[in-house]
Amino acid sequence: MEMFTLLTIFFLQFADKAGSDVVCLSPTAIEMREKRGIAIDSLDYAVSPVYLDSIKSLGAKVLHTSRWMNGATIEASSETIEAIRQYSFVDMIYTTRLTNDSFGIHSVSLRKRVAVTNDNMLDTKPLNSNGQLQLMNLTPLHEEGYKGQGIRIGVADGGFYHADSLASLPREQWLGYADLTDCQHDFFSQEGNHGTLCLSAIVGKKNNYQGTATQAKYFLFRTEEHYTESPKEIDNWVAAIEMADSLGLHIVSTSLGYSTFDDEQFNFAYSDMDGQISRGAQAAAIAARKGMLLVTAMGNDGARAWHYLSTPADADSILGVGAVNREGQIANFSSYGPTADGRTKPEVCAVGEGTALINPANNEVIESNGTSFACPLIAGMAACLWSALPEVSNMEIREMIIRSCDRYDQPHEQYGYGIPNAWEAYTSATTDLHSTKRPTPYTKIIHNGQLYILHKGKTYNILGIKR
Repeated sequence: MEMFTLLTIFFLQFADKAGSDVVCLSPTAIEMREKRGIAIDSLDYAVSPVYLDSIKSLGAKVLHTSRWMNGATIEASSETIEAIRQYSFVDMIYTTRLTNDSFGIHSVSLRKRVAVTNDNMLDTKPLNSNGQLQLMNLTPLHEEGYKGQGIRIGVADGGFYHADSLASLPREQWLGYADLTDCQHDFFSQEGNHGTLCLSAIVGKKNNYQGTATQAKYFLFRTEEHYTESPKEIDNWVAAIEMADSLGLHIVSTSLGYSTFDDEQFNFAYSDMDGQISRGAQAAAIAARKGMLLVTAMGNDGARAWHYLSTPADADSILGVGAVNREGQIANFSSYGPTADGRTKPEVCAVGEGTALINPANNEVIESNGTSFACPLIAGMAACLWSALPEVSNMEIREMIIRSCDRYDQPHEQYGYGIPNAWEAYTSATTDLHSTKRPTPYTKIIHNGQLYILHKGKTYNILGIKR
């Protein structure tokens, strides 16, 4: 069995940001903030460079920092950590991955393989994407020309095999990528394809397939460690979300979640799923305040002893996504809500059982299961709405989507508010929000007792079907 060493990883939380004068926002992000009226505050400043230099001087390796949590993820020996404890500027030290020289690749990766099996049960029968678009009634928005143009989406995941070369992915819309893990493999290697599958659900396009937002621009983040399951991965994800904010991304789709780990001492309890405990949930709520819309998979534990949601899907002000089949029936594996503090989860559902995706190995359309694949469908739908209504905020887009759901008045512990209706969300916008924000107004008429929409010279029924 091949052996390798896992170094001990810690998260340090600092007392303040002494000596920091760097605002971690790109010109694009600053422009977005100004447009939304979101002020720059202390969370936008980098962590103290003085503190980082002091930690490095003791021999610790800084892997990445968090300006929102005001801390750093470091690699250090036990002796170095004891020395770091003496610094008065270090408020807290959390162990996020323990040293364990006995781990072999087979034993460590087993947990990942089991988790991925739920998401990657691939089928090769002839398929297309029509059903998953129609269930959300997204096709009418596409026909109107709203396919995510002008929207920047981040995809945070574990592996992006062939994402740089797959013919069905639009390379001209690719903004870049970042690796927040300590994986040694090339970002686009065969080590994992989960992220590429999720990306295809958003921007993938070929003759028998169309993603939910084929004209959106996208940025890729690798946050999932391939061989381990540890709290360090949550801090990887937080770093990615902060980077997404710095880049000025509108939406981040996350098909990852955490509840239990290789080392059971780190496991969360259901009572921890309240949007307040994990740094991931805390960061997700901050991202919402900063103007981003986070869309997160609920998890695939619905048929297990732990059948609840995982973090960061427990966060407030995001969209947690459950899975249904193409007939709108809940998938038995889709994790349950509510959160520990009683909030409805998931917020929405999309096709996650029998989802059509593009296989990174051969560019063919295949079928797979998992809330992982329902999540990017919703992220793309949100991008289309935001493309159609560019003046609205992230929270207004979120509210439109939730209010359009088929169970909005009677939320359920697995369906949440249900399946959203993209066309209804769009055409109801002038009722729910200020009409001055609508770039393309419409008119409602009653004909022979039926409600119709007059929009841009065309007539639609309430389902978005042209007359």
